[in-house]
Amino acid sequence: MENKKQVLIKLFFSTLYLSAFTFGGGYVIVTLMKKKFVDQYHWIDEDEMLDLVAIAQSAPGAIAVNGAIVVGYKLAGLVGAITAITATILPPFVIISLISFVYTAVRDNVIVSQVLAGMQAGVGAVIASVVFEMGRGIYHGKNPMSILILIGAFIACTAGVSVIYVVIVCGLIGLIRTCFHNKKEAHS
Repeated sequence: MENKKQVLIKLFFSTLYLSAFTFGGGYVIVTLMKKKFVDQYHWIDEDEMLDLVAIAQSAPGAIAVNGAIVVGYKLAGLVGAITAITATILPPFVIISLISFVYTAVRDNVIVSQVLAGMQAGVGAVIASVVFEMGRGIYHGKNPMSILILIGAFIACTAGVSVIYVVIVCGLIGLIRTCFHNKKEAHS
């Protein structure tokens, strides 16, 4: 594997690039992080990326920043986490600062509103892709309990149950499954 300095440089420029050209929120960047860190660099395997995304999603805060923290920490410890956070926060900070100066002047412009509407549709497609890929990973794991949890969480969310409750219940189910599995292995 590459030395730590090379990893940090690649991590910085990869997360900077992803953050600069990702529109639509944290779920969009998750797919791009997977493509970059799992498929291209092979730093993380797909199952581990799903675990890191689950951690990032369960923690308070923006998923893009949380994702950068867990991936950066996994790759290079605390320095990797700080590197990834810096690179992830920098582009939106600069872009939003610049937009805030001109937003009030262009917010009622027809062209700007149409561009934003088009971006919303594209973001919806990317989020649907993320959901499909993560769900497919769970389905291909062929663990019936995980599939039932996925279906139950989906039904709960579409029925209007707060995401907070869904995450807490799923976390508790995972904890119970882990404890049960560990006890079963200890008795074997």
